[in-house]
Amino acid sequence: MPLEIVRNDITKMKADAIVNAANPALQMGGGVCGAIFRAAGKSELQEACNKIGGCKTGEAVITPGFNLAAKWVIHTPGPVWQGGSKQEDVLLKASYQNSLELAKDYQCQSIAFPLISTGIYGYPKEEALQIAVAAISSFLIHHEMNVYLVVFDKNSFGLSEKLFSSIHQYIDEHYVEETESKFQRNRLEDFDILDTCQEVEMNLQEMQAEEDASLAALLNQLEEPFSNQLLRVIDEKGLTDVEVYKRANMDRRLFSKIRNGVNSPKKKTVLALVIALQLNLEETIELLETAGYALSHSHKFDVIIEFFIKQENYDIHEINEALFAFDQPLLGS
Repeated sequence: MPLEIVRNDITKMKADAIVNAANPALQMGGGVCGAIFRAAGKSELQEACNKIGGCKTGEAVITPGFNLAAKWVIHTPGPVWQGGSKQEDVLLKASYQNSLELAKDYQCQSIAFPLISTGIYGYPKEEALQIAVAAISSFLIHHEMNVYLVVFDKNSFGLSEKLFSSIHQYIDEHYVEETESKFQRNRLEDFDILDTCQEVEMNLQEMQAEEDASLAALLNQLEEPFSNQLLRVIDEKGLTDVEVYKRANMDRRLFSKIRNGVNSPKKKTVLALVIALQLNLEETIELLETAGYALSHSHKFDVIIEFFIKQENYDIHEINEALFAFDQPLLGS
């Protein structure tokens, strides 16, 4: 997917470029910076940085990745947090923008960022995350690139506490843990202790026949192929294909395959399209049924998506931030 939040060690990311939250002198530091230098080879990377000489806050420079899996290291000094009165937001946004432009100039197809300035520079994590996502998503509107926001653990992730609490409450009210099905319990109660194995087998065959009949009935209802319904809804919403797959955080090639009926989409892909099309809950259920899926309160993923749809919040990146915080798959492809 074009923008993905991942929990990983950034030095192990297999991207064309990784971003170093550098200091203006481009000297080996602590935290992410120190880890990148050690993984790349301290002497080689420091020598390359010394040749550049330095980098102003918000700007970006590039060196080889040396021993890293990434071909390039893009170095950008983020701002030191001073309470928000020294244009820290402008400088932090510039760090992301300039790094992305540099990656584009070097024909990178993928780039991995840490959350810049949130370590010893003290930038509040929630605000830093919002700036990062806004800068990256703005870039992706006009360019094709896979961008990763890499966090090492949940303590370094800045989802809004208010949003987290609201989702948590909604999950508590709507999530139902999967238990032994009522049908199975009733069947076990119906079996007399003297039932023979043959009778049990016959009952199981009847159950399978009922399920097959239900499935056949469902398939008969799916008169309109998913790709056709998708195109119809896109037209009804007055959107272009580009607007839809960008809003869905989706790769253009996958969208084209789905649009042309080549690929049967996964459930999370259908829900990404739901968000892109800004469908209400009823419309969401209808589109899911066309693809052979349904929302279930026995899956936290579904409950979280339902929460955002009911709130009419169709910001896919904010939704993915929430899904990440609750250890759920992300929307897009």
